[in-house]
Amino acid sequence: MRLTMNERKGVTKALCERYRKATKKDKGRILNEFVQDTGYDRCYARRLLRSHGKRVTVAAGVAVEGDARLTPKRTRPRTYGPEVLAPLKQVWEMLDYPSGKRLVPALREVVPRLVAQKALRIKKALQHQLVRVSAATADRLLKSERQKHQLKGRSHTKPGTLLKHQVSIRTFADWDDARPGFLEIDLVGHEGGRAEGDHCYTLDITDVDSGWTELAAVQNKAEKWVFEALKALRGRLPFPLLGIDSDNGSEFINHHLVRYCQEERLTFTRSRPYRKNDTCYVEQKNWSIVRRYVGYARYDTPEAQALLNELYGLLSDYINFFQPSLKLKEKVRDGAKVTRRYEEAKTPYRRLMESPHLTKTQTQRLQARYDALRLPDLYRDIRRLQKQLERLGARTPKPTRDTAP
Repeated sequence: MRLTMNERKGVTKALCERYRKATKKDKGRILNEFVQDTGYDRCYARRLLRSHGKRVTVAAGVAVEGDARLTPKRTRPRTYGPEVLAPLKQVWEMLDYPSGKRLVPALREVVPRLVAQKALRIKKALQHQLVRVSAATADRLLKSERQKHQLKGRSHTKPGTLLKHQVSIRTFADWDDARPGFLEIDLVGHEGGRAEGDHCYTLDITDVDSGWTELAAVQNKAEKWVFEALKALRGRLPFPLLGIDSDNGSEFINHHLVRYCQEERLTFTRSRPYRKNDTCYVEQKNWSIVRRYVGYARYDTPEAQALLNELYGLLSDYINFFQPSLKLKEKVRDGAKVTRRYEEAKTPYRRLMESPHLTKTQTQRLQARYDALRLPDLYRDIRRLQKQLERLGARTPKPTRDTAP
């Protein structure tokens, strides 16, 4: 039977002096009995017996008796005080409130850029602190702010069975192409809880290797509009298109797209039915970009479609050049435990600049596009369009429930 807390204190006080004077062999025996009686961890028990009750003379006639159960309070001053929070919060908001692991790599690149553009006016010492802050410290400083900023959708995918035998199946693990150009594509509906009638959809295309994402709003999910939007987005990619992977919806599995891929010598594959993880790269963007910036309201007018496309033009620069994302490096399974390790967060732009598959001309165009951008202006224009969309969505009639007579 284990001892009570008061009994443990008494045993500790009785044994500590005898333990310190004992031989090595006797210390082991005393320690074993002490651990068995008290239930303490062996390392803690050893420190307790070694230090508890030790008297140290600090002056003539003055001695201090130690208590190993007590730990001294932290005396080291904080490196990052309240003066760091204001500029950190400002940049954090411009980058749309990312986590510490995504924020810190961005700070090293964005802070000097904002200071050079005079969009962030801080002293050199404060700038030096911002670019050296760790992910854990950034999360700690922003914890109270993050709590202040604490929608589900529905699927509209209908199976397209006509050409399934011509489009091979690919799972999420089959594409391990370490080069840009292989895209996952998907549609996101903006029906606002009412699926009847025409309403806008967002075509989302995401590069598997770099995470580069482009978006376009279409008036409905007719294969004609989806196909035209896909061709338009292809022209906005900073690298050549090599392959497309889609779900099994009829807006993708159709003669137009199959013939186009054959003529352009593009790889065209599809996921397994009802397996969203097969298109995990684009599925995560459906939330982190489309739902996060557009929401779940109903948009079914040409005005709404034009606003969505204007917003997506800005988001292309904002997400691809300034939003770092984590990429899985390896996944190790040990029984039921799965350990995931990630690469350091990088923007799609930075991954493309480091890719050996882009030509010098392509990287120069990317660099010139990046140099012309101003993050504060992008952030302000995105917020302005979001407010316009919110007002437009608020004017849309809400769905009504039929009541029994």
